[in-house]
Amino acid sequence: MAAAASPPAAALEQLSKTKMFGGHNLRFRHQSAALGCPMTFSLFLPASPASKLPVLYWLSGLTCTDENFIIKSGAQRAAAAHGVALVAPDTSPRGLNVEGEADSWDFGVGAGFYLNATNEKWKNWRMYDYVVKELPKVLSDNFEQLNTSCASIFGHSMGGHGALTIYLKNTDKYKEYDATLLVKKCNTLSTPILVDQGEDDKFLAEQLLAGNFEEACKAAGAPLTLRMQPGYDHSFFFIATFIDDHIAHHAQFLKSG
Repeated sequence: MAAAASPPAAALEQLSKTKMFGGHNLRFRHQSAALGCPMTFSLFLPASPASKLPVLYWLSGLTCTDENFIIKSGAQRAAAAHGVALVAPDTSPRGLNVEGEADSWDFGVGAGFYLNATNEKWKNWRMYDYVVKELPKVLSDNFEQLNTSCASIFGHSMGGHGALTIYLKNTDKYKEYDATLLVKKCNTLSTPILVDQGEDDKFLAEQLLAGNFEEACKAAGAPLTLRMQPGYDHSFFFIATFIDDHIAHHAQFLKSG
């Protein structure tokens, strides 16, 4: 019996291309099987590499699209210097017209939280499957210059939490849905986690609770560096200030394998 044919590569529609730091910012649209709607993602490819590029996924926060980080962070300079590709997916499904999807800024459109919904009404909100399973395959099928098996993940706000939970649930893929609870169950983590937190972040005391995560990491023996940054808030000004450190942090492990 003949082997089953592999499914065709996802068709990509290129939306834009701009040159930056010798590489290119690219934006694409494709039909997502996981989410049941068209999805966009942004990709920064450094200048022609001598070998395949490792991939660093960025997960953005509430209300963002795939473009916010690419436009505002300035991360391409460090990515080009370290020879790392940046991938920024959108933050939720769009255009499905589910009742209530746009009623609140922190739920529904622009607020996928990088997990899979369990309520039938929100069945298309499967951002965990999209980021962990579908998007890496789309990239590997369409970009031969990428080494999608050599990947890391980071983010900010909703995306920072999403990056932590995805990493903690897939420690073999990236060097409950609560990062603090997940890390309590892990006593074999060896790859260091770097977190910068603005001390003037208005969400710190009631929502971000960085101290709780720090205590859980200490209890589990997880290697965490938590840097509290005086005077910094929750904005892209904060992200842009420390993004080079984070790309260098990921690059040292991506390039050591």
